[in-house]
Amino acid sequence: MDSMWGMSLPDIERWSRRVVAVRGLNPGPFTGPGTNTYLIGNGRRPLLLDTGIGVDGYPPLLERALREECGSDAPGDLLITHVHPDHMGGAPALLRHFGARRVAKFPWPARDERFEIQLTPLADGAEIRADGVSLRAIHMPGHAQDHLCFYLEEEAALFTGDVVLGAGTTVIPLEGGDMTLYLDSLRRILELDLARIYPGHGPLIDDPRAKIEEYLQHREQRETQIMEAIHAGLTSVERMVEKIYRETPRALHPAAAQSVLSHLKKLEREGRAARSMDAAGEEHWGLT
Repeated sequence: MDSMWGMSLPDIERWSRRVVAVRGLNPGPFTGPGTNTYLIGNGRRPLLLDTGIGVDGYPPLLERALREECGSDAPGDLLITHVHPDHMGGAPALLRHFGARRVAKFPWPARDERFEIQLTPLADGAEIRADGVSLRAIHMPGHAQDHLCFYLEEEAALFTGDVVLGAGTTVIPLEGGDMTLYLDSLRRILELDLARIYPGHGPLIDDPRAKIEEYLQHREQRETQIMEAIHAGLTSVERMVEKIYRETPRALHPAAAQSVLSHLKKLEREGRAARSMDAAGEEHWGLT
């Protein structure tokens, strides 16, 4: 499996006649070159998909992309894949910078209220149109309970947010994450007629089927590794991570632990694993 660790991409890239990628200027071990935000459409008010984390330099960069790539001075509506800060965190600053406009996403009230902005709810199957583009929102939970992907009809392309990344794999977090739902979402993507994927981080994906099959195979392999680790006596999440992710930078181990625990919860729901507490109050896992 390839990695985004240390990857660099241009701040602005035109990926098709309808799509311009604008980096969120937030590179890091979990975001790779930074969040991919997207200008979508052929007119002077293109849709903006995702907003980055709120870096001060992002609004001027977005202005440059609008001017140079779209002949525009402002975006139209803002669409949000999910509530995580590196995708939605820049929305309040953009509303201050460009003025009021619609911000639309699938609701997650407990998390949405933290941003203190007015939101327009988007449901699964909702259609969004702008100059030269037709998008369909598809609810794809698993990485986050509010996660939407957006299908671009004119290109048979999917904006996947954090469901599928251009390199590496996504974390299934404890808050709002669910491994079973995530795998279901990947299988739903396989059912779509897709020519390309525009991911939430990393480079463009030109072979969607191969990427999704790679993701599913990776998750199956991880599940097998976890069960083998338990069978070998590594019953705590910490020890499983040390074994399974021994070649992964330690800075990524806390995120890896969340994905391991998400796998374990899936196995628990399926009746294949169970947890217990030792005398010191530490959690351990066994196979059933």
